[in-house]
Amino acid sequence: MKKALRVVLGLLLAVVLVVALYVVYVMATYYRLDDNLPLEVDGPSNGSVPAAQIEAGSSETFKVITANLGFGAYNQDFDFFMDGGSGSVAASPEVVTADIEGEGQALAQLNPSFVLFQEVDVDGTRSHHINQYELLRQIYPNDVTVFAQNYDSAFLAWPLYAPHGANKAGLATFSKYVVVDPIRRSLPISDSFSKFLDLDRCYSISRIPVSDGHQLVLMNVHLSAYGADESIMDAQRQMLFADMAAERAAGNYVIAGGDFNHDMIGESGELYQNKVQAVESWAKPFDFASVPEGFTVAAKAKYDAGEFDDAATCRDAGRPYDGTNDRWVMDTFIYSDNIEVMGCQTVDLDFAYSDHNPVELEFRIP
Repeated sequence: MKKALRVVLGLLLAVVLVVALYVVYVMATYYRLDDNLPLEVDGPSNGSVPAAQIEAGSSETFKVITANLGFGAYNQDFDFFMDGGSGSVAASPEVVTADIEGEGQALAQLNPSFVLFQEVDVDGTRSHHINQYELLRQIYPNDVTVFAQNYDSAFLAWPLYAPHGANKAGLATFSKYVVVDPIRRSLPISDSFSKFLDLDRCYSISRIPVSDGHQLVLMNVHLSAYGADESIMDAQRQMLFADMAAERAAGNYVIAGGDFNHDMIGESGELYQNKVQAVESWAKPFDFASVPEGFTVAAKAKYDAGEFDDAATCRDAGRPYDGTNDRWVMDTFIYSDNIEVMGCQTVDLDFAYSDHNPVELEFRIP
């Protein structure tokens, strides 16, 4: 009995030691990128020459699309362990490639002027090390592109049956026009242990010259989802809005688009008849009162005007999608009052390639 007890205690000690060493490893390898980090501009993959500037005051219309790609895993068959499901890794490399190419090509058919992608893996266990940024560059060979990293995790050994692993991902901005002086802004995040599970949140700023001497400023945004309390979310909004207001004050044309991880109409639960209403969900209503003067939340404005009949932009990923999952409007655009918006609508792909549907904004520069 004493020998058996010593064996059991030895095994327990070994487990505790392994766990302790793993925690030390995760904490020691954790880092955040610098704020105001200059980003590289990658030229068109086919070597073509992009348009030098946007002509102000013309009748030309432009399309910008935002799309959270769910790292190529979140097709209709996928659920995610951090949302209550069991999935943590895409089913196969072939599935990742099919999901990224499927959504990328579907959006390319809409002939967008700009695309803001979120959750783009460049090297990840969860996505079988498929470089999704390069896949997208082949789909949009004429576009200038900018990649902003927001995730470079140590090996996450959870869940034990299929570890999420080590992953490097970010935000990718695609443009048919020249992009100048792009930067990465580091958003405030939680100081709790949840920071090791969530993304290193950021947004990127890309500038497109306009013929009147100003710039079209595109902000590619992905706000926090997991573990962030209201003070963190408020700090993230304040930082984003301060940059937007400063750009507008300088006479620039400002569009922020992406995954805001909030209910961007405030009543998605009622609209889509969710079983879990918004006040009980992680998809809390956005703080619309905090939006600075001179800016409009596209989805909210459309909803308040009684014109919103769009498909949802995000579905509950706690289980595979069957058409009855809870749904929200979490992806949209916030734009300045010197931009003429022709329309904004969900691109309804029925969550075929991601747990998010893309959103398209059509606009002019007066």
